[in-house]
Amino acid sequence: MNAQATGQRAARSAVLGTRLDDFDPEIAAAIDAEPARQRGTPETIAGENFVPLAVMRAQGSVPTNKYAEGYPGRRCHGGCEHVDVIERLAVDRVKQLFGAEAANVQAHSGAQADAAAMAVLLQPGDTVLGLDLAHGGHLTHGMRINLSGRLHKTAAYRVGEHDHRIEMEQVRKLAQEHRPKLIVAGWSAYHRRLDFAEFRRIADEVGACFMVDMAHLAGLVAAGLHPSPVSHAQVVTTTTHKTLGGPLEHVIAAKAVAFTMAAQPESADRQRRTLQGASILAERLPADDTRAAGVSVLAGGTDVHLVLVDLRRAELDGRQAETGCTGSASPSTATPPPSTRARRWSAPASASAPRPWPPAASGPRSSRRSPTSSPRPSCPASTTGPPTRCATASGS
Repeated sequence: MNAQATGQRAARSAVLGTRLDDFDPEIAAAIDAEPARQRGTPETIAGENFVPLAVMRAQGSVPTNKYAEGYPGRRCHGGCEHVDVIERLAVDRVKQLFGAEAANVQAHSGAQADAAAMAVLLQPGDTVLGLDLAHGGHLTHGMRINLSGRLHKTAAYRVGEHDHRIEMEQVRKLAQEHRPKLIVAGWSAYHRRLDFAEFRRIADEVGACFMVDMAHLAGLVAAGLHPSPVSHAQVVTTTTHKTLGGPLEHVIAAKAVAFTMAAQPESADRQRRTLQGASILAERLPADDTRAAGVSVLAGGTDVHLVLVDLRRAELDGRQAETGCTGSASPSTATPPPSTRARRWSAPASASAPRPWPPAASGPRSSRRSPTSSPRPSCPASTTGPPTRCATASGS
């Protein structure tokens, strides 16, 4: 009996200790093929980045084995003393990084962070005012094809027909007309700075809460290269990927490392190179040869890490540009694929470590490392008193 038990334990240990190459060669092959794709193609997807090795090390580590429902010091499971340390560090670091009064780092994605914020701030049937999806907005900002638009009434502001910028007077008129309970500032495809102070004034005028989704801007804000919305909004949500360069998934230990990484001078330098690269692209695209081909840059330039290119007068469409650059069609265009007539080019991954990156696979795989309750933000009816600031860092 003892011999049989020993044999069973040995068999289990052999399975648990088997390298991925041997246990699941199909998955291993797909993983091993990905670095070559990333090294060999230009990365133009605004929502993607190359994660620092320290973040990858934290993400692929033993906290993945731990269940930790609840919050530090108030878990539903035992044995959380070390993950409590990790989560407290992540919270403290993101608060310090963005100057927030409170933070929650448990959301698995930006969509979940937005949904959690709306669940706190709104009741079903309340009205949400956000940027129109066809004009660069995001699905989670009150679009009818998303849960936010199914649970709530929606209204949308748009960019100007000629200058392609958000017109704050239009936002004010829509807010006065629809009296939303929540105004959302944030985007998926827009490349000019938002007037967070004016958004807040409009929200106060109509008694609405003001929320900013800074998913694309977080790294620029952390580096001091873009105005921060934290002092203006009651709630700020973000992802930890995109410009921030954190993990795409939800490992809190990796988030803590990413927040420290974002506070380093080297990170600010990387953000500067990101903006420089986007600016160079925006200056080059309106040259005579591209203009003759019908290509132009919306709004005449860019203030952030991406460039929106107008292809409506060009023979090239969005799908062809995607094929040529291995990028993705912009969600900002009202024309569905394959004939999209706008392209969203981005630079954060291009401003990462020098090529070759990510590192090529080498050596045996075994040696390679790669909500219950929380403070509820209030929405003051006037501008008196400091706003409640809550930054929710999510995984993607």
